Amino acid sequence: MKGINRVVIVAVLASGMAAPVFAADVSGKGGGFVSVKAAEIKWADAPSVGPGAKIAVLEGDLKAPAPFTMRLKLPPNLKIGVHTHPAVERVTVLSGTFYFSASDKYEPAKAAAYRSGDGFIVPVGMPMFGFTRKEESILQIHGVGPWGIHYHDPADNPMKKK
Repeated sequence: MKGINRVVIVAVLASGMAAPVFAADVSGKGGGFVSVKAAEIKWADAPSVGPGAKIAVLEGDLKAPAPFTMRLKLPPNLKIGVHTHPAVERVTVLSGTFYFSASDKYEPAKAAAYRSGDGFIVPVGMPMFGFTRKEESILQIHGVGPWGIHYHDPADNPMKKK
């Protein structure tokens, strides 16, 4: 996989938010109840996704081989270059419009518009890209970790841009 830049979601790990945002037993051992109130979500920067992107881990540890649920808040006019993930992603658009394509080439004209209530499932290692236009979008993503983001072109990695 020469040329692929491997980046784990540094925002969550660096900010110490590897554990759930909510105080509940979500380890799977106790089967604890998790309540998610949108107004109470604590967002953290997600620089590995793009400038202005925010993340909130609702359940699990993104580094662990266990179930996770997270939300991404994507600002208007955000481009997420071609990348892959080491985990299956089950994505639901909660608000706004997210433009997405499963492709190894960034071609915005081929992206489909996913609106509030729409969703898609992406298998492990499938190249993809996405973007927003004039409005913010909030996505909910769940799967089984570990989770990370691997850009095909290192120039697309927002962590490398200054």
